[in-house]
Amino acid sequence: MVLEATVICVDNSDYARNGDFVPTRLLAQQDAVSLVCHSKKSNAENTVGLICMAGAEVLVTLSPDAQKVMSRLQSVQPRGSIQFSTSIRIAHLALRHRQSRNQRMRIVAFVGSPIAEDEKDLIRLGKRLKKENVSLDVVNFGEEEANQTKLTAMLDAVNGKDGTGSHLVTVTAGSMLHDSLMVSPIVVGEDGAGSLPPGYGGGYDFGVDAQDDPELALALRVSMEEQRARQEQQNANQEGSGSLAGGVVAASTGAGTGAGSEAPRNAEERCWLGLWVALILASPWTRTSTCWPA
Repeated sequence: MVLEATVICVDNSDYARNGDFVPTRLLAQQDAVSLVCHSKKSNAENTVGLICMAGAEVLVTLSPDAQKVMSRLQSVQPRGSIQFSTSIRIAHLALRHRQSRNQRMRIVAFVGSPIAEDEKDLIRLGKRLKKENVSLDVVNFGEEEANQTKLTAMLDAVNGKDGTGSHLVTVTAGSMLHDSLMVSPIVVGEDGAGSLPPGYGGGYDFGVDAQDDPELALALRVSMEEQRARQEQQNANQEGSGSLAGGVVAASTGAGTGAGSEAPRNAEERCWLGLWVALILASPWTRTSTCWPA
């Protein structure tokens, strides 16, 4: 099994509030980070760290405890914009201070918002990572079209002409981030021989065994349910606003589709009513008396 030190960089920019990845881009990353952490723990001596790229802040230094990463990730909130290059450089610095020099260095970055850096700067950074023997895996989602060209050029620089140790995984909207990573080289490796540790994915929510850490499992479940409820309420409000606007438009058009279909029937009713009134007025009872005969 590969002995690695891995720093995971998450995108907690304001773009992470978007709900195109269920329930939001940020919460989808939490599930995916859990998967990556557990895949790295197939070797007990591997270590994992965590950086949030909005603010380029180190949340968890390299540690063999994957649960520490997940616990800290729960407090991350969307804010501002990502500092992609700065975060990658900080991750590289953290890897240089890894516990064992025998550990290979790897950075896993989740990018769900537009990258502001120029393509040339990213290529230069990629060449620096290659020189330092740092592997880079990037998960491009949410704004994949805007970032695809830049990230492809950067990964080509990291891999070089013959290298294949770094990967770019692009996930389109409508897909599950977790499921896409499950079959990607980031988790299963180049040859597909990678594996998750025993017990992972055996029906555990968010990849966490409630018996091992019941508080974390409960916090994850409550957070996901609350976010799902907020998203459903928001969708319902948007649908209600659309229906109300449609009703106002139909009413303002008068003889629109609904009114037009009712017009012939209303005209026919008025015709019959007028005929009955004429018959009543023409009746001898009406001319001779104001009362109906007994």
